[in-house]
Amino acid sequence: MINKSVYNIKYLWLISFVAAIGGFLFGYDWVVVGGAKPFYEPYFNITTPYMKGWGTSSALIGCMIGAFGCIFLSDKYGRKRLLILSGFLFAVAAIGTASANSFPIYNVFRVMGGIGIGIALNLVPVYIAEMAPSHLRGKFVSINQLMINIGVLAAQIANWQISLLDTEMPAKATAEIIRQSWNGQMGWRWMFGLQVIPSAIFFLLMIFMPESIRWLMKAGKNDKARHILEKIGGANYAETEILAIKSTISSDEVAKVHLGELFKGRLFKVILLGVFLTFFQQWCGMNVVFYYAADIFKAAGFDMKEMMLQIVVIGTIMVIAVISTIFIIEKIGRKTLMLLGSGSLAIIYILEGYLFHIGIIGVPIIILTLASVAIYSFTLAPVTWVILSEIFPNRIRGAAMSLVAVALWIGNFSLTFSFPKINEYLGWTLNFWLYAMICIAGFIVLSVYLPETKGKSLEEIEKQLTD
Repeated sequence: MINKSVYNIKYLWLISFVAAIGGFLFGYDWVVVGGAKPFYEPYFNITTPYMKGWGTSSALIGCMIGAFGCIFLSDKYGRKRLLILSGFLFAVAAIGTASANSFPIYNVFRVMGGIGIGIALNLVPVYIAEMAPSHLRGKFVSINQLMINIGVLAAQIANWQISLLDTEMPAKATAEIIRQSWNGQMGWRWMFGLQVIPSAIFFLLMIFMPESIRWLMKAGKNDKARHILEKIGGANYAETEILAIKSTISSDEVAKVHLGELFKGRLFKVILLGVFLTFFQQWCGMNVVFYYAADIFKAAGFDMKEMMLQIVVIGTIMVIAVISTIFIIEKIGRKTLMLLGSGSLAIIYILEGYLFHIGIIGVPIIILTLASVAIYSFTLAPVTWVILSEIFPNRIRGAAMSLVAVALWIGNFSLTFSFPKINEYLGWTLNFWLYAMICIAGFIVLSVYLPETKGKSLEEIEKQLTD
């Protein structure tokens, strides 16, 4: 057994943190639109549910494009180069969205930023998982979710503080007052534009990061892989890892992507599990909370300034929750956390729907909303990506992750675009009860089909699921 003390933990933290800046950018871009929408909607004169849904969800079209492109590019060109590209796209999109003077142009740059999201959210957990030793993989992959949540919090703080700069706008302003205000003309632009700073940092730092070890091996660049492995854990660790990786990548598979394998035999069942996990993470109800938090709090009786502050509290809870996950995921295991999350969310949604049904709003709604955010951020949010980064074979991991990422964005877009119209028909009570039913169904499926991957190497997990 290899001595764990020889691992270069500082080096692992460095490459994981830099890669996870991509997660930060996703988190910021994902949530900034929720705080900006009360201001850009009056500016662009958006009034119909469909246009509101499109303004919030247009970036998700780009996410699908980015994830779909990774199916063909990530195993061919590697993880590093595509992550560098995503940083560039984030920066251009931030500038373009902030300077848009028409709704179509706004959406063009939102789609461009979405392509960057699709690449980053897909490849960051894969990159980290392919670099980290098995007993540390859950912790380091969870750093990506931590950075996503820090990005969420950064966007919420930026939205809140920028909104406060407009001291003349009343708390209960009409759409026309908002449109004529500084926030309606300029504030929302700063909310989007600030993203250019971390985007540029990510773009530059990724240039100096190493390529994924397992991609290098798959591409036949064994010497480069050995050098990085020795830097991580020494010569003995490097030799052991190289032998294990070679056992799952035959000589005729080097530098080739076998997309047809994704739809055959036991591997297809693994793909179906991955697709279910991504859809469940999106349709468990939390994206409605993140994208439409302002609407939820408005329905609960709070004004604009109160809503912006409460949204910041949501982000703070998310960061604290995922920090806890980093410390316990290797002890409790993935499956237990997933079941805890799905079951707890179902109970919370039932209660929240009931409160709306009987007309109790205000503080009780805030408490239950914050509780659901904490549970999600502690369980389903980080653990889903840890599992997805682990369950696919080395030789097609990039393509498989890209495929399930496409499914994720289809789920995300369908939920986000349709929610305003669904809510118009169902109301808040039936909406929350719908998500409760989805969480109950998820709990049942996960309890039956999800394996435990804690403490196993990627190669051991591959053999367990595909033999």
